[in-house]
Amino acid sequence: MAELEGIYIIWLREAKRYTRARSRIFTSVVTPLLWLIIFGYGLGSALKFVTITGGYKAFIFPGIIGQTILFTAIFTGVSVIVDRQYGFLKEIMVAPISRPSIVFGKALGISTAALIQGVILLFLSFVVGVTMTPVIFVLSFLLMIPISVGLAGVGLLIASVTDSLEGFNLIMSFVVLPMFLLSGALFPVTGLPSILQGAVYLDPLTYGVDVLRHIILGYGAIPIYIDVIVIIVFAMVMILAAAFMFSWREQELM
Repeated sequence: MAELEGIYIIWLREAKRYTRARSRIFTSVVTPLLWLIIFGYGLGSALKFVTITGGYKAFIFPGIIGQTILFTAIFTGVSVIVDRQYGFLKEIMVAPISRPSIVFGKALGISTAALIQGVILLFLSFVVGVTMTPVIFVLSFLLMIPISVGLAGVGLLIASVTDSLEGFNLIMSFVVLPMFLLSGALFPVTGLPSILQGAVYLDPLTYGVDVLRHIILGYGAIPIYIDVIVIIVFAMVMILAAAFMFSWREQELM
């Protein structure tokens, strides 16, 4: 019970921190909408994309959801560095709960913020002419959970080995952008050159975007069961890796 209570308290703090930053919620919604409108309608008008109903703007819709979850989940990991600088992390680390519980609680709080952003975009599917039924909505929400938890684990892992906000932002620029661009969010992953295709299939976000595309549009390049297995395993591995790194660097974190 102590472990569960600790996880809940850490989750609640992260969730409150996010919901109180209203300007952040606003900008996090406007940015993906601009991507959908500019790329979906602007670039889509120049492309003859007949693979799926709705054209290019519908095709990138699951990809923009993946992008939003990626940016929100990983960049929220910077809270670890802020907590360390203000001494709050020291109080968490001396609490009578395990390191995996600490990491899991923070990952749940971070993924909750990412899920909120994803859900908002699901409600805005009409902007690009995508039909959103209750079944599609529920399935998409359930699949976004392991995606956001895994990406939150990536953010926590990087934050645990980074000592400054500048260093975190520098590493993020070499992680976030490649993960997004190689995920197939903006282009089909089939028919690519072998070198690029190999990089695409090594990107865990590829499977997250593809599984959302399966559910929302009924179209995907990878079998859906492989997508689900990969995103679940990815979430578990990232949480365990972040917990291990927190334990390994415990003295430095304190």
